[in-house]
Amino acid sequence: GPVGWVMTSSDQIIHSLERFGALCADPAPLIYQRLFAQHPEFEDLFAMDSDGGVRGSMLTTCFECIIGLAEGSQLPRFELQSARLSHQGYGVPEARLDDMFTIIRDTCRDTLAGEWTPAMDNAWANILSEIASMGHAPA
Repeated sequence: GPVGWVMTSSDQIIHSLERFGALCADPAPLIYQRLFAQHPEFEDLFAMDSDGGVRGSMLTTCFECIIGLAEGSQLPRFELQSARLSHQGYGVPEARLDDMFTIIRDTCRDTLAGEWTPAMDNAWANILSEIASMGHAPA
């Protein structure tokens, strides 16, 4: 039934991230390289982040969000809402936050290469659409 599907989907996400971490000790440079290639204007936002601390902590938050959602937690919903609001203050449109999660998925997929499966792809597609649909401030 649907419950089994959710579990499987959740396991796929967590397994893919665990493998990503095992294959790539520090995914931050890969992820931000891809982000800045797609959105060069964002590089300026990190000009003060000389030691990469802000980038690292932001990425940790993204990973926690993904894992929380995969495990069925409601917390990421509120975290996303507050992140969307705070990022608007930096001139980052709400929808750009969703791009970050897509970039994490793409980097994970590239890193796993032959280990990436259709089941992982489905699980990620589902969680990305869930992220895109949640956390927006009411109009």
